[in-house]
Amino acid sequence: MAAYAVCVRDGQVLLARSPAPDGTPEWVLPGGGMEHGEDPYDTVRREVTEETGYRIEVTGLLGVDSLRLTRPRRLGRTVDHHAVRLVYEARVTGGELRNEVDGSTDLAAWQDLTAVPGLTRVALVDTALGLWRERPAAGRLPTVEPEPEIPPLPPQMNAE
Repeated sequence: MAAYAVCVRDGQVLLARSPAPDGTPEWVLPGGGMEHGEDPYDTVRREVTEETGYRIEVTGLLGVDSLRLTRPRRLGRTVDHHAVRLVYEARVTGGELRNEVDGSTDLAAWQDLTAVPGLTRVALVDTALGLWRERPAAGRLPTVEPEPEIPPLPPQMNAE
């Protein structure tokens, strides 16, 4: 389980850079794994601060991304990995942009939204930005009319 933030302002998105398994740097959303017993809301706030220096306000849940991978391991073994990633929308409320020290990322930066397709990035960046673009313009789902009340079933007849 992990939680990530989409922070967009002035046509730019906040991203962090992390090395891929082969060492190639790639851009990721700020965020990461939940600690045992940690609420995902607290995870995304902690991870963004750790990776970027910013404090955020979570403004909504954009969606859930589920990914299952089978990866090779040593001695011919494989690992079946299932990632469930909560994607939140957030806005920066304080702090100063800085790079993470001794962590999973080495650089944090604002990237123009128009430049994202040309960046070396993980697929979650595209998934999350798609969710962000598709969110309702009002920032919340439209009001749904309540279902009509269904009358209770009659008491069961005892067959004895």
